[in-house]
Amino acid sequence: MTPRLNPMKQPPAGILKLVDLTQTVAASGLDKSLLELVKIRASQINGCAYCLHMHTRDARAQGETEERIYLLDGWREAPCYTDKERAALAWTDALTLVATTHAPDADYDPLKAQFSEEEQVNLTLAITTINAWNRLAIGFRSVPDMGGARDRA
Repeated sequence: MTPRLNPMKQPPAGILKLVDLTQTVAASGLDKSLLELVKIRASQINGCAYCLHMHTRDARAQGETEERIYLLDGWREAPCYTDKERAALAWTDALTLVATTHAPDADYDPLKAQFSEEEQVNLTLAITTINAWNRLAIGFRSVPDMGGARDRA
């Protein structure tokens, strides 16, 4: 795949605002590992290799296990996620696929039971920002740095 452009090279003001929002969400008090699971899940749905590479690496740095990362695509059937994580992942699925799901009460009610109103907003912003980053990375064909892995393939 050939990259189209690097949106971070001399980034316009909108990209800098997205960076600021991403940092604000990261500092919101939501669990860092949970945020990485949400970023991975949205990136799986969107098929964003660049973000999958980045956030699986970041999740490992937060102490996330390989097993939980591998099972994330089948999180509904995997017993290794907490009720809070399941609520966040369901909300991630619902909002990432919002044109299809319309964010149903069946996904909102568990979120409401597990997260305060402020946390709900911050989690929703986290989902919003990763979806924006996915669209930038996919649209501009960002290629993950595989440390020469492409040369070995």
